[in-house]
Amino acid sequence: MKIININKLLVLLVFGTLYWGCSKDNLEVDPVNEFLSENYYQTESQVYNALVAAYDPLGWTMAFGNWISEVMFGEIRSDNANAGGDPSDNDQPGWQEFDDFRNTNTNTITQSIYRRFYIGIFRANLVIEKPEISTAEVQKYQAEAKFLRAYYHFELFRHFGPIPVVTTTLTPDDTELSRNTMTEVFTAIEKDLLDAIQVLPLSLSSSQAGRANKNAAQALLGKVYLYWADLAGDDPTIFNKSAEQFSDVVESGLYFLEDDLQSLFAFGVKNPGESVFEIQKSNLWPSDWGWFEGIEGNGIVQLCGVRGLCDSHPDYETGWGFMLPTASLADSYLPDDAYRKDVALLSVEEIEADIVGSGASCSPAVNTTESNPLDFTGYWQEKFANYRGYSGTNVNGGDPNLTKDANIYSIRYADVLLMLAEALHRGSGSDGEAMAYIDQVRERALGPGDNSELLRSSSQLMSDLGWSLLDVIWYERRAEFAMEGDRWFDLVRSGRANSSLFDGDPLRSGNFSDKHLWLPISLEELSVATNLTEYPDASLFQ
Repeated sequence: MKIININKLLVLLVFGTLYWGCSKDNLEVDPVNEFLSENYYQTESQVYNALVAAYDPLGWTMAFGNWISEVMFGEIRSDNANAGGDPSDNDQPGWQEFDDFRNTNTNTITQSIYRRFYIGIFRANLVIEKPEISTAEVQKYQAEAKFLRAYYHFELFRHFGPIPVVTTTLTPDDTELSRNTMTEVFTAIEKDLLDAIQVLPLSLSSSQAGRANKNAAQALLGKVYLYWADLAGDDPTIFNKSAEQFSDVVESGLYFLEDDLQSLFAFGVKNPGESVFEIQKSNLWPSDWGWFEGIEGNGIVQLCGVRGLCDSHPDYETGWGFMLPTASLADSYLPDDAYRKDVALLSVEEIEADIVGSGASCSPAVNTTESNPLDFTGYWQEKFANYRGYSGTNVNGGDPNLTKDANIYSIRYADVLLMLAEALHRGSGSDGEAMAYIDQVRERALGPGDNSELLRSSSQLMSDLGWSLLDVIWYERRAEFAMEGDRWFDLVRSGRANSSLFDGDPLRSGNFSDKHLWLPISLEELSVATNLTEYPDASLFQ
């Protein structure tokens, strides 16, 4: 989140990370900073600035020289997408390794992911611990920091499994870290979110868009409970806790499904009525390749745009062709779910039709030989479209490839409804109520307007296809959130991540093993914190 320009934050000059290093060349003696971390947190304004810094890592799509994105990881690691890139199959080798289950603890991206979230935790801990004043406003900032600390711990867990829980500020000498158990991780996250829920306001002004409110904390807690219940052997009591949190979000009445799913991903759309928590991006900062963590735009728009697109396309500019949808994903959509498929995936045929419809002259409409032949299946993702309109928004300079400001949905209302349905079904709730929530999402997926007469309900799907209600839920989650980053994490937490997902892809299915359910902690980190284990063992999942 970018509440104010980061270059205006003196506090960032004094915030370190868990393991910052410096050299003589990096030291600036003149001017000497007015504030140090020990004497900074004395006014509401200073605490607010520290909170901005704690939000900042949410929006990083590049860090420490690497592309990093939980959206990309959650799709490329799964059966939804391949890495893509140029025809060499060696474009961005770290992501190619993730795609093919060839990554080890020396993967170049792993440490960047790990550092990103622990930097967020470090900054959140400063807001929670350091202030020397306690006003109502500061207490709200600290509640937001607890939300962020929970968010970062949860993302670390989703990538690495049970990880060290850090709830105090550390120094470079604090290297005796070890993994906590799953219960300890989730208990710490639960406590932070319950504390935050007691303080955070229910609604925010438009100028506060992107900050956590009570419902965002409840939705995140419901999601945490869902993972916890799943990984704890389908514990119905924890599923019931999940349902309670999601029900509160629904009953608040603050959110609704946008009539047109496509409108959520249209150019310039930010913080619509379906957005429960959304990561803010900006084109106001002149981002360039010299400071990866200072890039305020959404890097994956350019990275995952259509590669080889002709210059005459009326809507889109060419991109670099990563996160290519698989045939498995394209084929998974039911015949009566064509609109939702069209929102997520862009085909060669659609691009050609766009060119013809615009009257432009361009042959070929897209040069598919520029794409990775091992990964390209005839589709590109369309939710992070590289709109031509971005070319006119780079008002303050910087690299135009890095200033495309599409926001990222972290939790949207459709997700709340489907997670609530799952929690009700797998806990002790009503299946009828669960199906009603699913059918809200299914009806909207048919396209704008009232499609109730065309709706094939959850119960009809179960009857027509012989599916269970859980099968319907799994289908809905994949179809609704394709290319948004949750697929791999859903597969892992539900025990469905296995080699059979990659039938037809001998490389991926042959390389996959259970150790690939989690990323290894990097060799760089293991050499510093020697009590850490590379992978989590089974004893930690209790």
